[in-house]
Amino acid sequence: MRAVFVQLQCTPGKTYEVAGALYEREVVSELYSTSGEYDLLMKIYLEDEIDVGKFINENIANVPGIVRSLTTLTFTAF
Repeated sequence: MRAVFVQLQCTPGKTYEVAGALYEREVVSELYSTSGEYDLLMKIYLEDEIDVGKFINENIANVPGIVRSLTTLTFTAF
């Protein structure tokens, strides 16, 4: 299993709705409100055989109110 971080930029005024929709879909392990260019930072855990791009497109990026996403993959370094 690997951790994947996804930053989300939301339509102004829709951040709480987006966060609620993500929790309803039960795809998020941790979700934080952030400052800067992106509004939310989420951490998800995926099995190694799951296609990250497909998972994000089917379960996250299609949530109404999301304008843009930035996905960061993690790798075992130590």
